[in-house]
Amino acid sequence: MEFDKTQTFGNLARSFAGESQAGLRYQFISQLAMKQGYKTLSDEIKYIAHNETAHAKIIFDTIIEKNGNTDNIDISAGYPFEGDSIENGLLAAAEAEAAEIKIYRQFSETAANEGFKDISDLFLRIADVEERHETIFRYLYEHFRNGTLFSGDKDIIYECSNCGFRFTAKQAFSVCPLCKVSQGFVKIKLPE
Repeated sequence: MEFDKTQTFGNLARSFAGESQAGLRYQFISQLAMKQGYKTLSDEIKYIAHNETAHAKIIFDTIIEKNGNTDNIDISAGYPFEGDSIENGLLAAAEAEAAEIKIYRQFSETAANEGFKDISDLFLRIADVEERHETIFRYLYEHFRNGTLFSGDKDIIYECSNCGFRFTAKQAFSVCPLCKVSQGFVKIKLPE
């Protein structure tokens, strides 16, 4: 059977579209966070957007390697975009990542059944990264929604991403005592 007629080929094409769209969606959320003064939140989201774009390139390169060209590729994913607010964007991103994990595990099984072990492994590796992304987005969503992005129940070392000033407290400074940037520049403590 020709590679471009396999389910795995179609799954790669859908994955390329999905990862490309995710990268762009997360860039929009990142820009919204930056406009509202959340520099480090913007940076964290931008980092994940970069990951998603890298996934798209890896998948596209795999399509070209296996197929030899881009003829007859139907590339569509159709994920909705919820970017009217940072909170809604973070929740939508977490839910999209959760869906991607399931999808990539299914795609991996299909690729293995069709004899493409390397592509099956690729899908599983991407699913592992998406699992981390979901954890981060859920954490950011919960803490943003609850107003605890820059506070905790116990003393935490907060660091200014602009000048490096460090401060230990239950709540981050609202204005950096050293360089006077806003709280939005405080590095966010992400879950391990």
